[in-house]
Amino acid sequence: MTFFTKSELEARPIMEGVTLKSISGEKTMITFFDLEPNSIIPSHSHHHEQITYILEGEMEFVLGGKKRILKSGDGVVVPSDTEHSGRILDKPTKALDAWYPIREDYK
Repeated sequence: MTFFTKSELEARPIMEGVTLKSISGEKTMITFFDLEPNSIIPSHSHHHEQITYILEGEMEFVLGGKKRILKSGDGVVVPSDTEHSGRILDKPTKALDAWYPIREDYK
């Protein structure tokens, strides 16, 4: 697929309060996340590099033990194999994540 429209991508719940839409090429992927208020993304790590950019709302993001509130316009780069977690605050939040390599579990 070369061109896409976000509204036409399949929405999939991946955990309570977290829904994603994804699109990928051969080697890169982006995901669009819709996150409900008070949703929790448990602490985890993965071999993928991840860049998260907040489109709307706000979340508390913990990366390698450092905590920061990310608001619309903020982002974070998560290196491979680095522990991280998230907690959505009191507003619905939308985020865009870029991945390398592709997360097969998010296709």
